[in-house]
Amino acid sequence: MTTARIFQINVSQGGVPKFALPVADVTVDGLVRDVQADRRHHGGPLRAVCLYSLERILALQEEGHPIFPGAAGENVTVVGMDWASVAPGHKWRLGPDVVLEVVSYTPPCATIKHCFQEQEQNRISQKHHPGWSRVYAQVIAPGRIRVGDAILPG
Repeated sequence: MTTARIFQINVSQGGVPKFALPVADVTVDGLVRDVQADRRHHGGPLRAVCLYSLERILALQEEGHPIFPGAAGENVTVVGMDWASVAPGHKWRLGPDVVLEVVSYTPPCATIKHCFQEQEQNRISQKHHPGWSRVYAQVIAPGRIRVGDAILPG
């Protein structure tokens, strides 16, 4: 069995796509250097970190969608995780310090429609395509994460 890992860490100064960093500090409010343009719908303690699966991104690319890691606004792109089983309540340890708890599925908004053929952002809606959604997590234990860090049950 392959250990899940951090494939990419993504931040932006507001909006998408988010751009890769090799390392990031994580606080209860999210990743340092990451800014959300729309704080009504994004960010805050219960939406501090958005995560998505590299395997899902690659499968979407195979369908012809122009998505790539960070394009859909996720802060952490993971690899090696059974994404279909991810659900609110799951806790993960990222690297030696950071513990996250999945709080909710992330509803797709119009700002990521550029990631999809025919601007069909609902392709990653949990309601329409269960197991394909990004997730929001709250930070239980802050710290530093690095690309390549293991992700273990928390």
